[in-house]
Formats: sequence, C-alpha cells, structure tokens
Amino acid sequence: MRIPQRFIPFADAASDGLPMGQLLRLSLFQISVGMASVMLLGTLNRVMIVELSVPAMIVAFMIALPVLIAPFRALLGFRSDTYRSAIGWKRLPYIWFGSLWQFGGLAIMPFALLVLGGDVVHDIPFAGEVLAALAFLMTGLGLHMTQTAGLALASDRATDETRPRVVALLYVMFLVGMGVSALIIGGLLADFGNLRLIRVVQGAAVVGIALNLIALWKQENVRPMSREERAAPRPLFRDAWNDFMDGGRAGRLLACVFVGTLAFNMQDVLLEPYGGEILGLSVSATTYLTALWAIGALLGFVWAGARLAAGSNPYRLAGGGILAGIWAFSLVIFAHPLQSNGLFFAGAALIGFGGGLFAVSTLTAAMTMPTGSTAGRGLALGAWGAAQATAAGVAIAMGGALRDWIGMIATSGAWGEALNTPATGYSFVYHTEIGLLFVTLAILGPLVRLSGPLIQPEESRPLGLADFPT
Repeated sequence: MRIPQRFIPFADAASDGLPMGQLLRLSLFQISVGMASVMLLGTLNRVMIVELSVPAMIVAFMIALPVLIAPFRALLGFRSDTYRSAIGWKRLPYIWFGSLWQFGGLAIMPFALLVLGGDVVHDIPFAGEVLAALAFLMTGLGLHMTQTAGLALASDRATDETRPRVVALLYVMFLVGMGVSALIIGGLLADFGNLRLIRVVQGAAVVGIALNLIALWKQENVRPMSREERAAPRPLFRDAWNDFMDGGRAGRLLACVFVGTLAFNMQDVLLEPYGGEILGLSVSATTYLTALWAIGALLGFVWAGARLAAGSNPYRLAGGGILAGIWAFSLVIFAHPLQSNGLFFAGAALIGFGGGLFAVSTLTAAMTMPTGSTAGRGLALGAWGAAQATAAGVAIAMGGALRDWIGMIATSGAWGEALNTPATGYSFVYHTEIGLLFVTLAILGPLVRLSGPLIQPEESRPLGLADFPT
C-alpha cells in the first residue's frame, strides 16, 4: 500500500464499477485463450509434422481452420452488443458457450491427432483428417467467441477513463498466458510420448474451462428486459459497414493490415518444425519459441505505447515494425548455414517484436480513423480484426503448402546439389515473407504522407487498446 501508484502496472485500470480484484479475475479468460493459442499455433503443429510425420500442407490447413473463423468476430461482437434475454445477460452466454466449444475441441484433439498420424488402426477413409479438422474448428470457435465476448464485457464494466487501460491489461494478460503456458507445456513434453500428449492436451482443456468459470462468475450486472425491449428491432450490420467503407482511408489501411499480417504469419506453422528438423532442437526447446515470441510482442507493445503516448505517428511506427520483421526473417534464414541456435531464437523474438509493433500501430490508426455517421469505433476495430485474422489464416495455409511444394522439388535434385536439402522449402517461405514486407511498406507509404507530420498531444496519456479485437 505504501508503493506509489505510478510504480504499480495498471493500477489506474480499476474503478468503482470494476475493482482490481474483479478485473484480475475477469482477465483469467485471456490466460485460457493464450494457452489454447499456444497449443494450436505452437506445440501441436510441431508434434504433427515432426513426431507424427503429417505433411506440412495438411498441418497448415488444420491450423488455418480456427484462424479463418476469426473474421466472424465482428459479427459475434455485434450480436453480443444487441443480444436480448429475459434476465438481462448479453456477454455471459457467449463466454460460457465459447468455453464449452474450446473445452470440447481440446478434449478430442489428441485422439484425432493420433488417428491422423496413423498410430490408430482404422478402415474409415479420411477419418484422421475429418476428426482433426473438427477438433481444430471447435477449439478455434470457442477461442474467438470467448475472447470477443470477454473483451466486450470488460469494456462494458469499465468507465470511459479506465476502459483503454482495462483492455490493455487484458492484452498483456493474453501475452502472459501464452508465455507461461509455453514454458509449462514445453517442460511437460520434454519426455514426449503419445500418452503424455493426451494428458497434456486434455489437462489444458480442463484448466481452460476452470479458468473461464472463475473469470465469468458474477461479472455481468443483470437487468431484466421487458417483452417490448426484446421485441424492438435491432440495428442492421450492413448499414453500418457501408457507412464505414465510405469514409476515411479505410480501404488502404485494411490492405496494409492484410498484406502485413500475411507477411508476419506465414512462418507460424513452420518455425518450430524448422527448429526441430533443420537445427535439431527438441520438442521442449522449440516450444520455448512461443515464449520468446510473446516476450518480443510484449516489448513491441510497450515501445508502441511509449511512442504513441509521446505523439508519434502510428503509420511511421507500423513501418518500424515492418523493418524489424525484415531483420527477424533474415536472422532465421542465416541460422541454418551458420548452425546458430542463438540467431534462430533472436529471430523468433524479433518476429514477435515487429509483429506486435505493426499490429498495435495499425490498430491505433483504425481507432482514430474518421468514419461516417452510423459507423462507430467498434466497427472500425472489427474490420481491422477481420482483415488481420483472415490474412493470418491464409498465411498459415500458404506457408505449409509452399514449404511442401518447394521442398519436394528441391530434394528431388531438380535445382542442383546445393539446394537439395530440406531447408530449401523453409528458406523459400522466409524469403517470400521478406518480399511481402517490402510490399507492405509500399502500401503504407501514402498513408504516412497523407497523415501529415507528427503531432505532440497536449497531455501525454497511456496507450489504450480499446475493444482490442484479437
């Protein structure tokens, strides 16, 4: 109590309507979402490719399935905004059913993967592919539903003054959940085996639903609605969307977000298998890559917050994130010929830093972009999230497909002895990402010019990621 408030992180996020104890308890849903994200994008793709010998193309499409659901987050948020029930709940039903979907997907996940990898004998065609796709879809749907409704609930309970800091705290908790879960899961899978995989994944399912139950308990203020209120017509999503696209520089910003996210995310399904297959790292060691990525993203968030609070142009900061990404992929590429694990881990951390800086900067630009009369800030951020999530899903599928295709040609000897190595497929994807980052810089350039010089605010205030959609 004697420590000055300015030395306590997010001490100013609490309010009378949302005390710090309830806020920290509510933030547990972000821990469960971060844990599920580590399982989907980190541990399981490495296990499928290296330990279960599943082709990277199939793995990439499996990983992309839950990500491609994310464009519907804008619709999910819109529906939870306008949902009407007799007892007055709007957000809690979405959090609850999202938790059930997430639990169910992770519960059947390990068995589906064992069938997919051929460890279980069966006579049903494509049983492994269908079961794995179902498990990934269920987990992804639950993840996105839980996070969208949870962020909206936190925004509802916060005041106008504390809302930016509340959502920023929830974003940090998401990164903390990813980092801590990666370390724990990596340690548990150090001695890999099929039975150990089942225990770890199903244990994550149980922990996730337990965290979400604790998070949502008595969090939403209940106000019963009358029959007339429930029967009143709801606003149309189509009208608000058309109004948003008619105003500002939305089209170019969304194109920049799409291409930039495509560039940063093609490696999502390949980085851990690259460490295992090319550099000879263990399952435990490659799982730590997710922790490094989360630390890098958190540093990018902190840097963006400090610069934006000082009045920096968000488009210029986004350009800085792109340049960091170019350096990051260069380090990853050179890790193989130099046989340097240090370069590889540094590149993974720098990918997180550049991606986080780019995401936060473009999100801030979306928050401040002028819109029409019916399109609000929530729709602008929903469009940002849809562009980012769709690009992430496409990038993951493209990364795996390109790695398999190029790797097959290279290892056949068609391009000579120098390229006859499994590393060629991975390297081609990383070089493609560098090229896409330069394309993103070209798209971003006019936005930097049209946004004018840097403007110093009259009062410096902390960065707020209000209604952060992903």
